[in-house]
Amino acid sequence: MEVNHRKIDIDQYDEDVLVESELCEPDPRDPAEVLNDTKQKAAAVRGSLSKGDIPGALTLVLENAPYGLNFEEAKNLNLQTLVTILNSTKATEIPAVVRSLSQDTQDTLMKYLYKGMALPGWGDVSGSVLLGWHEKLTEVAGTGCIVRAMTDRRIV
Repeated sequence: MEVNHRKIDIDQYDEDVLVESELCEPDPRDPAEVLNDTKQKAAAVRGSLSKGDIPGALTLVLENAPYGLNFEEAKNLNLQTLVTILNSTKATEIPAVVRSLSQDTQDTLMKYLYKGMALPGWGDVSGSVLLGWHEKLTEVAGTGCIVRAMTDRRIV
C-alpha cells in the first residue's frame, strides 16, 4: 500500500496560493552589488565607531538594509556589523541613541534585534545586549515599533 496518495500538486491550480516572493517588492539590486555595499558600510561603521559616533554608525547600517530572498550573506554581514555597534555602546547612552533614530530606522533595528535573538548561538553570546537594546527601544518607540517589525514583510 502506498502512503503518498497525492500525486498531483493541487496548489498549482489554486489562484490564491501565497508565494513568498510575492509578499513584498523584491530588492531591485544585484546580490553581488548588495554584498559589496554591505562590506563598504561595515568599513564606514568601523570608522564611525572609532570616532565615537554611535548614532551615525547605526544610521549607516540600518538605512537601506538588505532584504529579500537572495541576500543571505549580505544580511548576515549587516547583522554582525550591527551587533558590533550594539556591543560597543554603553547602557546609559542607549536611550539617547535610539531617540536620534528615525521611526523607520527604529523599526529596522527592532527587526535586527529579533533576528539576532532568533539565530541559534547568538542569544548565548549577545543575548543580554540584544534584550537591553530591545527594552530601551520599546521604551522610546513604544509597542508600535514591535508591531511594525513583526508585520513588515521585508525580512532583514
